[in-house]
Amino acid sequence: FDPRHYVGTHCYSWPKTGPHRLRFLLESVKDLRETLKKKGSTLVVRKGKPEDVVCDLITQLSSVTAVVFHEEVRKIL
Repeated sequence: FDPRHYVGTHCYSWPKTGPHRLRFLLESVKDLRETLKKKGSTLVVRKGKPEDVVCDLITQLSSVTAVVFHEEVRKIL
């Protein structure tokens, strides 16, 4: 969870993630974790800036051979 997604927007300080969206995200992550667990896998969940968290995870896990990610597209007005 990137803390920057839970602060106000740049223009008007409106919340980027309201309580309903947050609840949906938390329930979705919980469901995904439970589904993966039933299949013998797991889900790593961290709070922090992805560029820091991913680097730390790679350092901790010696078996990482590839990292795949997507970047949020930002619309510039």
